Amino acid sequence: MKRILSIVLIAAMLLSITACSDGKSEKGDGYKAALLLNGNLGDKSFFDSSNAGLTKLRDELGKDKFDFKVEEMGATPADESKWAPTVEDYCESKEYDVIIMGTWQMAGILADAAQKYPEQKFIFFDEMFDFEAFKGRFAEGEEVPKNIYNVLYKQNEVSFLVGAAAALMTTDSSLPMIDPDNKLIGFLGGMENAVILDFLLGYIQGAQYVDPEVKVAIAYVTNFYDSAAGKDLALMQYNNGVDVGYNVAGGAGLGQIEAAVDANRYAFGVDSDQAALLPDMAEHIPTSALKNVGNSLIRAIKNDIDGKLTYGVAESMGFAEGGVEIVKDEHYESMLPESIRTTIDQLEADITSGKIIVDTSFGKTDDEIKALIKKSE
Repeated sequence: MKRILSIVLIAAMLLSITACSDGKSEKGDGYKAALLLNGNLGDKSFFDSSNAGLTKLRDELGKDKFDFKVEEMGATPADESKWAPTVEDYCESKEYDVIIMGTWQMAGILADAAQKYPEQKFIFFDEMFDFEAFKGRFAEGEEVPKNIYNVLYKQNEVSFLVGAAAALMTTDSSLPMIDPDNKLIGFLGGMENAVILDFLLGYIQGAQYVDPEVKVAIAYVTNFYDSAAGKDLALMQYNNGVDVGYNVAGGAGLGQIEAAVDANRYAFGVDSDQAALLPDMAEHIPTSALKNVGNSLIRAIKNDIDGKLTYGVAESMGFAEGGVEIVKDEHYESMLPESIRTTIDQLEADITSGKIIVDTSFGKTDDEIKALIKKSE
C-alpha cells in the first residue's frame, strides 16, 4: 500500500513540475493581454480605439480564449513616474502572453523591460522602435531577444486626404460655415514628435496638391490631455481666419472640436470616428481620419495565437494594409459635396496604387522637415 501511495505522489509531483514549466500555467488556458496606457480611456481617440479593438476580439473569440486588462496610467507629468514601475509589475507577474503599449513616450521604458524580461512578449504601437539601438544594449555577438512586435501607421497617407478635403472646403461657398475668401486651414498637434510631424506633412502636401495657394496655421498644445489649452489655441486660429481645422492631439484635440462649435467652423476628427462619438458636435466634424489601432491589435494577436506573428520587426500599415482610412458614411456624404468626395476617392486610389507618394517625417532631417513645413506658411 505504501509503495502504491509513493508512486501516486511521485506522479503527482511530476505533473505539477510539468505544469509549472509551462508558461501557460501562470496565464491560464486562454490568451491574455495587458494594455498599458500612458493616458486614460475616454479620449474619444487613440486609446479608446485600442481598447475597442481588444474588446471586439474578446467578444469574437470568447473570454475563455482571449481576455485582456487595461491599466490607465495617466498622462500628466505627475503620472510619468509610475509608468516604468507599472510595466515592471506586469512583467514580473508573468500573467500575460503579451503586454501592449504605445507612443514615443514609452519607447525607453519598453527597451528596458524587453531587455530585462526576454521571455515576455510585447506589442508596441504608433512609434518606431529603434531595433538597431536596442542591439547596442547587449555584449558584442550576443543575440538580441526578439520579443517586440512594432506596428506603425501611415498617418501621413490619411492626412493627405484630410488636407485635400480641408483645402477644397475652405473656398467652397456652398458650405455654411466657410468664408470662401480665406485660403487658410488649421492644424492642432499635441507635441512636436515624429508621428505628429508625419500627420502634418501629409496634411500640408494634400492641401497644396489640390490648391498650392492654401496656407496652414500650426499650433501645438505641448501635451495630449489638456483640452482647455487645445480649445484656446484653436479659437485663436479660427479668430485669425481659419475655417477648417484638424486635431491631432489625443484628448487635448477635443478642445479644437469645442472651439469649432463656438466659432461656427469645422474640425476634422482623428483616430476614432469623432462625429459618431460626439453627436452633439457632429455638424462641425466633416469626417475623421482613422488610425486603426484596434484593428491592428486584433490582427497581431490573432497571428500570435496562431504562432504566425514575427517579433523583432516593424510593420507599417497604410491604406493598402487597412491601417488607416477616412470615415465615409452617411454623415460624411451629408457634410461634404459630391465634388469633394469624388476627388478624395481618386486621391485615395492614387495613393494606394503608388501614383502619389506622400511625404513622411520618418527618415528626414529636421532641416528637411522644416523646409516642407515652410511651404505652407
